[in-house]
Amino acid sequence: MSDAPAAAPAPIRVFLLDDHEVVRRGLHDLLDSEPDIEVVGEAATAAQALARGPALRPDVAVLDVRLPDSDGITVCRELRSRMPGLACLMLTSFDDEEALLDAIMAGAAGYVLKQIKGSDLVAAVRTVATGQSMLDPATTARLMSSLRDPTAGKPPGDKRLTVLSERERAVLELIGEGLTNRQIGKRLFLSEKTVKNHISRLLAKLGVERRVQAAVIAAEVREHDGTGR
Repeated sequence: MSDAPAAAPAPIRVFLLDDHEVVRRGLHDLLDSEPDIEVVGEAATAAQALARGPALRPDVAVLDVRLPDSDGITVCRELRSRMPGLACLMLTSFDDEEALLDAIMAGAAGYVLKQIKGSDLVAAVRTVATGQSMLDPATTARLMSSLRDPTAGKPPGDKRLTVLSERERAVLELIGEGLTNRQIGKRLFLSEKTVKNHISRLLAKLGVERRVQAAVIAAEVREHDGTGR
């Protein structure tokens, strides 16, 4: 019988996205010094992250919310569409409720401020790597509830949809599934510009200003119809 010790579990593979080199270097050194975490790659822009990330097969992506060429929430949505098992931890210097809502809709597993202690960030990476969420359910529920205020006093979701064309309803349903404009275009065989035009019109018809509010309406309709997943 072999006395060889059991093999250590594979380290958590982490990918970093931040447009500030000093921040990336600090995150890299902090996380890579942990025996159970390995930084497998990093990027300074959304384009770099989308080009490099999938090939590196990370378990966790730590994504800066604000980027020069896009935003971390869009990157989260795109990366998760290619790697459904990826846990995205959003990192920002702003305590921004709108960004938190968008992160929730994009499927992020956590949202932390850059002022977080190093030990807490390491703990957050370990938490989301196990499939747990760092998003407090009570906070999430409160924010989702606040989104409904713009539609207060309006008829239920399914009645509101009567003002939409069949194509606009299809676009709304895909917004509710968290798809990007490009993904919606591919699904419906439309150009991105046409998708943007449909979204502008349906937001106006629904009386809301933001895409995430339309996604909440789509979720309410699914729940009302008994088709919620």
